Amino acid sequence: MKAINYLAICALLALTFSVTAFARDKESGSFSLTDHANVGSTVLAPGQYKAEWSGPTNHLNIQILKRGKVVATTTGKMEDLQHPSPYTATTEKTLSNNTKRLDAIQFNNRTQELVLGGM
Repeated sequence: MKAINYLAICALLALTFSVTAFARDKESGSFSLTDHANVGSTVLAPGQYKAEWSGPTNHLNIQILKRGKVVATTTGKMEDLQHPSPYTATTEKTLSNNTKRLDAIQFNNRTQELVLGGM
């Protein structure tokens, strides 16, 4: 009986570690926008968002979520920062038609920034 309990505990631990390892394949971070900004062909309204990304650092698949629902998708990459970002911030570019495009997101205390599109 002890052997069965031991085996069950080992199986449960193996399952737990494999699930947490799989979960690390997708990274995420929250950010906010104060103005409308384009991500691909989608216009994001001001508000709170979450970015999730997966894949190799030089070719990421990025999803932008609002309240748990995907509202925009794009590709991108991670770029190293000289120092960890002291806060979460976004970089937007004003286009010729006076709209803004979300170009990059720096997340608090991270040493890389998420660069959207433009690969």
